[in-house]
Amino acid sequence: MYLGLQQKPILTQKLIMTPQLQQAIKLLQLSGLELAEKVQQELGENPALEEIEESTVEKSDLDAIDLQNYLDSYSSPKRVGSETEVKATQGFETYTADKATLTDHLLRQLVLTAPTPEEKMIGCIIAGSLDKNGYLKASVEEIAGMSSSPPEKVEQVLCLMQFFDPPGVCARDLRECLLIQARQLGYDNSLITDIIANHLKDLGKKDCRAVCRALKARIEEVISTVNVIKGLEPRPARQFGEGNPQYVYPDIFIYKMEGDFVIVLNDNGMPKLRVSPLYREFLRNGKKTPDKVRDYLLDRVRSAEWMIKSIYQRQRTIYRVVESILKFQRDFFEKGVSHLRPMVLMDVADDIEMAEATVSRVTTNKYVQTPRGIFSLKYFFNSSINRFHGEPLASVCVQEKIKEVIAAEDPKKPFSDDAIAKILKASNIDIARRTVAKYREKMSIFPSNMRKEFL
Repeated sequence: MYLGLQQKPILTQKLIMTPQLQQAIKLLQLSGLELAEKVQQELGENPALEEIEESTVEKSDLDAIDLQNYLDSYSSPKRVGSETEVKATQGFETYTADKATLTDHLLRQLVLTAPTPEEKMIGCIIAGSLDKNGYLKASVEEIAGMSSSPPEKVEQVLCLMQFFDPPGVCARDLRECLLIQARQLGYDNSLITDIIANHLKDLGKKDCRAVCRALKARIEEVISTVNVIKGLEPRPARQFGEGNPQYVYPDIFIYKMEGDFVIVLNDNGMPKLRVSPLYREFLRNGKKTPDKVRDYLLDRVRSAEWMIKSIYQRQRTIYRVVESILKFQRDFFEKGVSHLRPMVLMDVADDIEMAEATVSRVTTNKYVQTPRGIFSLKYFFNSSINRFHGEPLASVCVQEKIKEVIAAEDPKKPFSDDAIAKILKASNIDIARRTVAKYREKMSIFPSNMRKEFL
């Protein structure tokens, strides 16, 4: 048998993604803020790309990059609005100062106690060892080692700081946190502190009768005490967020005007771009320009042209996708969440004659502000739940119905998942108990034994 190397011609088809195509795909899946950052980065790297005011855009700027054919294909029977036409309002919080951190809040209170340098060092270590809920995660021995102080001194400073604001801060666990708050309210050595210290597990199980048997107390007295405990704060640092809040930046606005819906693309913060006239002049008249310099200039101009074309294409694609969503989900925009229809990416892809992957990229990390609120574009795509009679329901609608059933239940006798499934079946919704449990957990709703009030 002959073994050797041979050459054979093979004809195959391969999709070659040019750098320009890769860039266009990346731009498509960016959010508005990410796109603005990308454009600013490109402005810093490509001298042939310039930012200009909209009022100074000249027709020659567009002619120079040969966008006429593209702009013709961008025309739409409906008007594509801009943020300059319908101004988007911003929240007041955008202009407020940074929020104080829990560490800063505690150290300010520590300074008011006129601490010694040693106490101040211990206090700084304690304040820096708290988790996001305000609980101390370092042991007394660890803090003593870091501060080179005796454990007794650390305990002294810790006890002082445990009575700082917010109530319950610097506790080492939930039990200590609630005890600190109870003592601050004047309930020391009472039924409240006894229940917190010894019967938290029974409280978690909502087993009020077990508490009554253990303490030999009347049921009314225990229920009254438990209601006081329920008013305590289990997460003292709740009011102190981790940095500034993150606000949703709508990429699209949908307004209802004169009985019809208008789609407006949010271009706020997006600079207007053009190819540098200086670079175009060099390419047009620079006959004596060295070949290497000319090649560089041509590469930069082409890169700038492609960036501008990609942004136009991105905006056009987003508009078409949102227009299709509006067509499919018009009842939602008119009547609310209960009228949301089941829909998948393929429905929109077939409607606008685009690939499903393209629709997926367009709907990633993008939000739309509507008369019904702000929603992720992914929100409008959901699976269906069958009905015994009639058209299927969107899964989001079923979740809303589950929420309504739970809101109307008797707190002393909450519905189990199986009972909720039977109630929905009586309402013509074919759903299994495990599906109810899945949706309930998705909405962060406790099971029935955790929702039950004390008897």
